[in-house]
Amino acid sequence: MPTTDAATASAPPDSLERAGLEAAGCLFHGLSDPNRLIILRHLALGEHRVVDLMAHLGLAQSTVSKHLACLKDCGLVDSRPQGRASLFSLTHPEAVLELLVAAERLLGLTGDAVTLCPNFGTATRKDA
Repeated sequence: MPTTDAATASAPPDSLERAGLEAAGCLFHGLSDPNRLIILRHLALGEHRVVDLMAHLGLAQSTVSKHLACLKDCGLVDSRPQGRASLFSLTHPEAVLELLVAAERLLGLTGDAVTLCPNFGTATRKDA
């Protein structure tokens, strides 16, 4: 990764950089639901049908399908027909695993700070 000095770090992003950051924001928004992260972790083990994911997550078929559609729209999950069902898999398993490992590492370094965040922490959620 290129090094940046203080002047570069404080400069406003150019349009190309902003587009990349907006895309990253969209990716992280797609990963913002814990159930989608569980689905990704489960798909890292291999292909699964919706019914398999329903059993693992304890969620309704419509909920699992909605999360899979989101992940598919984000380009993280793909599917292929198998009889009357579809098998879902990660489109880029190595990259997804690297991202999840990096997230766990960062969470380990920040401790409880992210869950205490007044904007996105668990204390601000209605279901918490």
